[in-house]
Amino acid sequence: MNLVIAGEPTAAGADTRQERAWAVLQTVPDPEVPALSLVDLGVVREVRVRGAAAGSGMEVVLTPTYSGCPATEVIADSVRQALEAEGLGPVVLTQRLAPPWTTDWITEAGRRQLREYGIAPPARIGAAHEMNEAQVVRLRPRDVECPRCGSRHTERLAPFGSTACKALHRCLECREPFEHFKPI
Repeated sequence: MNLVIAGEPTAAGADTRQERAWAVLQTVPDPEVPALSLVDLGVVREVRVRGAAAGSGMEVVLTPTYSGCPATEVIADSVRQALEAEGLGPVVLTQRLAPPWTTDWITEAGRRQLREYGIAPPARIGAAHEMNEAQVVRLRPRDVECPRCGSRHTERLAPFGSTACKALHRCLECREPFEHFKPI
């Protein structure tokens, strides 16, 4: 089997198929937060063209947001169906658990989409880690910005929102409730 990783085509057309696959996956929404695509959420880690022949399919590497995520099976089915509907199958899915998914993998577009959807995006936590600096991990993040009015004068109402990865907050300025995507 001949795999093609981004930027390393081994046959004519491989780059085009890979680019098409990324474009298709950009349209596949996360089942729990449909405002985000799986690409913007950072769940799709790699897309590879399998073999040199047209129609030889794709391999997609997925990293779930956490190993017990109940949406993992739905995500895999959605990815397979979307790519096969565009003639990019057969699709081989690989689940990669290491390194573990982190909210730092959410793209800037994804963070904007969360805000527009009414969910406060998580703060980035990787900068201190990448620089080998000490980092305080807070179970109750401070200064969570209201996605509606932008105020940082907010309070946490409950540690869990509609899913385990979100907490319920309220803005003390505009008085609106909102969810905050927890940083991991």
